[in-house]
Amino acid sequence: MALTSFDFQQARVKQVLFKSRLRSVLYGVREAEPALFSLRENPLGQWLQTSVKPTLGSQPEVREIERVLQQMLTTGQDLVTRYTRGHIEESRAGLDQINTFADHIEVLLTRLETGAALA
Repeated sequence: MALTSFDFQQARVKQVLFKSRLRSVLYGVREAEPALFSLRENPLGQWLQTSVKPTLGSQPEVREIERVLQQMLTTGQDLVTRYTRGHIEESRAGLDQINTFADHIEVLLTRLETGAALA
């Protein structure tokens, strides 16, 4: 099954959802669940496994998205650890790193989407 622009839009929403959940943890609105930082349980990671890899898994962007997503999740977990240790401002400042990862993933998604549309 071919991926549509709607599928890629859903992937972007999943990324925003992660950032929103992480931000709410770092601002004390919710507790951090271990699943938040699991590549297998992350909605974008699940989308990569179930929708992208079966059809576009050989594309270098897919591996790069997965690598950057893992870095983003690991960094997010580190920020939560800092937050729980009382380094609140430092952890919140680290959200810039998360945005950098997210921007990189966005570029890769766009590249992948453009390539999928041409195929």
